[in-house]
Amino acid sequence: MAVAAPLVSVCIPVYNGENYIGDTINAVINQTYKNIEIIVVDDGSTDNTKSLLKNLPQQNISVYYQQNRGAAAARNLAYSKSNGQYIKFLDGDDIINPQMLESQVKLAVENPDCIISAKWGRFYDNNLDTFKLSPEDCWQTLPAYDWICSSWKNGHSMTQSGIFLLPKQIIENAGLWDEQLTLIDDLDFFTRVILKCKLVVFDPNSILYYRSGNSGSLSDRKQQEAMQSAFMAIDKATKNLLAVKASAGAKLACANTWQHYVYIAYPKHSQLAKEAQKRVNELGGSTLKFMAGGITKIITALIGWKATKRFKQAFNIH
Repeated sequence: MAVAAPLVSVCIPVYNGENYIGDTINAVINQTYKNIEIIVVDDGSTDNTKSLLKNLPQQNISVYYQQNRGAAAARNLAYSKSNGQYIKFLDGDDIINPQMLESQVKLAVENPDCIISAKWGRFYDNNLDTFKLSPEDCWQTLPAYDWICSSWKNGHSMTQSGIFLLPKQIIENAGLWDEQLTLIDDLDFFTRVILKCKLVVFDPNSILYYRSGNSGSLSDRKQQEAMQSAFMAIDKATKNLLAVKASAGAKLACANTWQHYVYIAYPKHSQLAKEAQKRVNELGGSTLKFMAGGITKIITALIGWKATKRFKQAFNIH
């Protein structure tokens, strides 16, 4: 007797996404895998998102509304309404290729107690013709601990939620999204989730199209509250990884993650940068170099990265 295809719950938070939410939902509706429920949570949008959601086809799509409490709270609400054996969290402005769920479910069934990853890349100006893959060394099947060390080694881990297909039982073991966090809450969540699985299985047939360059998007925020959130997320994630095993590779991956934060935070958030630099030193130092291009690269070579950043801040140069 044929085994029934497992149900996949796609949990979509959206805030002021009137220009993009239709593309995201259509990408899920048009999947070649059909045993799907779509759960959308409108996080208190003030644009036309609510009206758009009211006009969605009703079959297999549920819509909930909450006062603006952040993406993490919206994801948790969507998850609480889910019935699937597998969960995909997908931001309300991203897109997945039509074969993603079929391919990821196949691998998930073949690899119990594992999570399934995918390729990803960015596109800009609402134009998929600008899409370009962003290959990483962690685009391979690895034990959980090794996958995290590989993902973090260049200081900037990419754990955009739509990349992964997650067995619900692993989320139950790891815990839900931390609703105190705003910026890079995915680093905290996916570190906990990945550390509860046996393997991160890479799926070369699945692609996340990550919409980038949106002015005012959450990932674009660098204000004090968001930077404090990022600090907390890195602090939680690095402590969780090192609690498993404080290997030399893990300590360097953590140090490089903190060093990347220092490069972003300094000098506007100097106290947070100072605390992050303290973490880098406690871990034995970082190998991550300051990345710059064009005229900034030339200035950095002459006066150093800190003076370059102070100069750019003084003259409001981005």
